[in-house]
Amino acid sequence: MAKKVMVAMSGGVDSSVAAFLLKNAGYEVTGVTMCLGAELSGEKRCCGLDAIEDARRVCDRLQLPHYVFDYSREMEERVIGKFVTEYSRGRTPNPCVDCNRFLKFGSLLQKTAALGFDYLATGHYATITQEQGTFFLKKPQDKVKDQTYFLYATPYEALSKILFPLADLTKSEVRNIALKAALPVADKVESQDLCFVDRYSYSDFVAQRMDAIQPGPIVDQAGQMLGTHRGIVYYTIGQRSGLGIAHCVPLYVVAIDAANNRLIVGEKAALKARGLVAGDLNLLTTRWPVEVEAKIRYRRKPSRCDLTWASGKIKVIFQEEEEAITPGQAVVFYQGDYVVGGGAIEEVIHGTC
Repeated sequence: MAKKVMVAMSGGVDSSVAAFLLKNAGYEVTGVTMCLGAELSGEKRCCGLDAIEDARRVCDRLQLPHYVFDYSREMEERVIGKFVTEYSRGRTPNPCVDCNRFLKFGSLLQKTAALGFDYLATGHYATITQEQGTFFLKKPQDKVKDQTYFLYATPYEALSKILFPLADLTKSEVRNIALKAALPVADKVESQDLCFVDRYSYSDFVAQRMDAIQPGPIVDQAGQMLGTHRGIVYYTIGQRSGLGIAHCVPLYVVAIDAANNRLIVGEKAALKARGLVAGDLNLLTTRWPVEVEAKIRYRRKPSRCDLTWASGKIKVIFQEEEEAITPGQAVVFYQGDYVVGGGAIEEVIHGTC
């Protein structure tokens, strides 16, 4: 009897090709689209009605059942609510990590099992392998499209129930498969934005959901006032534009003091830091390697580091200073191609340690 797979279909080319490949491999495939919220004022959103219709057309083409699950409440509570709260605290969150953790590989995976499916599949560029009875999350063939940074928070026990059909393919190969299969989304442009933020910027989106945005002082690292900011939600670590400060050298946001509603600015060199402290950890191995690398942003290369564990948190000291370490963002740990865990950055460590 064929294994039953539910494919999370966003209406994009990646998840559509994932469904196509699984059907050709002999699985009993069903497509599902997560409705993450109603469209606002008729604007197109990548998780809205257009996405649902695109996924339906692909399923029609592949002769697959297609269902729509309403995840608008969970999206609001588990992802958007946290996104807004973190920005109000002067942090820069990563909602894609939370969406994968709580919605796709949390709630949806549980529903998949309850409905009698053997696996949940997505169009992520990542690899899951089983080696000597243990499951591992690894980088995919296409290192440019590697999405493991956004998947580190997937619970270990979920790995055995997840399929990533695009693991051994490059993006160009996926696009060619879609064209040859005449999938109706083969030429669809890939979205680069958050699915719940459309014409508004992230900060404007947050500001609309807060009671009040208070201006406050911009100070240098010695505490001298240099100007006034619009509200801390409009700024992030490393930002240079929009400060409205006339100075002899370029200044950057080097810290956000949410408790006192202050922006602290400094020269570019002040963005360098020795390390960080991370919490809300998710570990994907019980045998932590001696040597690991840490990645503090999706497009940043992993860097060698030393780790110290204490009270459910991890202290990371980099062998070479890192620039613009940002509280709220994820730090993900790798051993070669293997993802061994990660967490949320809570504190930046400057100077000697």
